[in-house]
Amino acid sequence: MERIQSATQLESIIAEKSKVFSDKIQGVGGKRAVVVCGGTGCLANDSLAIEEELIKAIKEAGLQDKISVNHVGCFGFCSQGPFVKIFPEDTLYRAVTLKDIKQIVEDDLIGGKICENLLYVDPVTHEKVARQDDINFYKKQVRIALHGCSLINPEDIEEALGYDGFKALKKVLTTMTPQQVIDEVLASGLRGCGGGGFPTGRKWQFAANVKADQKYIVCNGDEGDPGAFMDRSILEGNPFEVIEGMMIAGYAFGASEGYFYVRAEYPVAVHRLQLAIQAMEQVGLLGDNILGTDFSFRAHLRLGAGAFVCGEETALLNSIEGKRGMPRPRPPFPAIRGLWGKPTCVNNVETLSQVPFILREGAAKFASYGTEGSKGTKVFALGGKINNVGLVEVPMGTTLRTLIYEIGGGIPNNKKFKAIQTGGPSGGCLTEKDLDTPIDYDTLVARGSMMGSGGAIVMDEDNCAVDVAHFYMEFICDESCGKCTPCRIGTKRLFEMLTQVTEGRGTLDTLAQMKELATVIKSGALCALGQTAANPILSTMNNFPEEYEAHVVDKKCPAHVCKKLMSYKIQPDRCVGCTLCARNCPVSCIHMTQIPAKPMVPGKVIPGKFAHEIDQSKCIKCGSCMSGCRFGAIIKE
Repeated sequence: MERIQSATQLESIIAEKSKVFSDKIQGVGGKRAVVVCGGTGCLANDSLAIEEELIKAIKEAGLQDKISVNHVGCFGFCSQGPFVKIFPEDTLYRAVTLKDIKQIVEDDLIGGKICENLLYVDPVTHEKVARQDDINFYKKQVRIALHGCSLINPEDIEEALGYDGFKALKKVLTTMTPQQVIDEVLASGLRGCGGGGFPTGRKWQFAANVKADQKYIVCNGDEGDPGAFMDRSILEGNPFEVIEGMMIAGYAFGASEGYFYVRAEYPVAVHRLQLAIQAMEQVGLLGDNILGTDFSFRAHLRLGAGAFVCGEETALLNSIEGKRGMPRPRPPFPAIRGLWGKPTCVNNVETLSQVPFILREGAAKFASYGTEGSKGTKVFALGGKINNVGLVEVPMGTTLRTLIYEIGGGIPNNKKFKAIQTGGPSGGCLTEKDLDTPIDYDTLVARGSMMGSGGAIVMDEDNCAVDVAHFYMEFICDESCGKCTPCRIGTKRLFEMLTQVTEGRGTLDTLAQMKELATVIKSGALCALGQTAANPILSTMNNFPEEYEAHVVDKKCPAHVCKKLMSYKIQPDRCVGCTLCARNCPVSCIHMTQIPAKPMVPGKVIPGKFAHEIDQSKCIKCGSCMSGCRFGAIIKE
């Protein structure tokens, strides 16, 4: 593609590429387009080989001039991938394997017949659904941050230009002043999507008000919450949109340099971001005098080593500077004195990905979604005990009930919903009484949790609240940078006390001490990691006090999860004496009794068949016996 030197030229190219892209997905001229999911989850399940096999099979059928094949970003519906989607019919095939390619080509692409066996089956109605937009998982989503994901090739700048790419940048550079851009973002109500929810426009205004010879914009892609993968998928699916948002931010408050800080564990996102930066430099959308204006901007990439604390903006800045990733005291805030002592705004990937929409469609359009205090949309990584696992982008104000039961498809195996952990290690549990709570920044905080980056882990009746708190506290202990005493020592003591509780060594005094210490850490820690570290403990203690009491008073784990407080038991009246459990046991703690086994055929006792039992003194609670028993004879107690 030629070098773009003016806004008029860009406008002409956008019009041309938009028509090409629109014609492709609408099937103009009788042509069809096949796209394959190229997100990390699907790549791990051979989607690259699936794409290659599709290209090969289509070429062998002589259809290469009528059917195009391309890879796109994440579809979001991770529990159902890999995906193959066919335009213009919008037919979505899920869980596709290499052996399915022949059927897709012969039955659908040649024969025009939908492959029923590859369609999504609704877990509630059990109906097969052919079109993506008809699946409940997608119906109530509004894709702003995920714009272009699963539609465009994230490694092709021409496809990005064909799907609204850089329209907002052109508008900003040619028709708006920096202050007008800030005012538009303020009017939209956009808040930071990385955790705290600070108004984005206000942060930009702080930096704009500071006079300096150099300013920086930093994109925080150091996504560290367990189970969270929003930023990764956005960068994998449409890196051009995030770069465009970064450039608009730079124009708004006077930054000419931008840094992407992305964890090295995201190789696909890193690779596509590198390709996007190179492509934009080649066509003149990054560099000096962009579109013939006075605005110059350059983007750089820095890889993080996976430290959770580097998600905190000042620790992140230290890491970019080559220092140890530890938080700085605030004030001064980064917008006043940040990277290398210069005014710096740190926005996360999701926040910057929403900026082009606001400038392209207008603040009023963005603000039409959401609630009074939380405008727009939020991307959640929905996981845990849920039928529809994946990324969902919903308007602020969507209730937890809608998120879990309509979009998420409910709890597997008709289990009872117990809680949902929002905000990752910094958040808390919300229970059944909160199901009709509108999801926004303020209501979640008021109920003892927080939005965080958007992780949402669903738990059912088989989860133990104490064990969940124990898991998150262990994570926090590992990730604490150790700079301040409350976090370095306090979280370790909390973890030790939680361990006592899960092993039946805790007392009621232990619970009282945990609450007291949690309060001290919350008020005394240097950064948000420590200040929110005790949230999972406090929220589970408030919502499930009876579970904590059962652990310390009755020395029982009601959910039969904590190994020291549970045991596996073979029911003699259900054991058929097949010996499978004994053969699977890694420590040989299962032996035969003198109790006759249950007849496999009613009334027909087989001599020499006896029920088995478990020697509790040797059992390591691995569960291999229970998972291998085909007769339901083994239970947890």
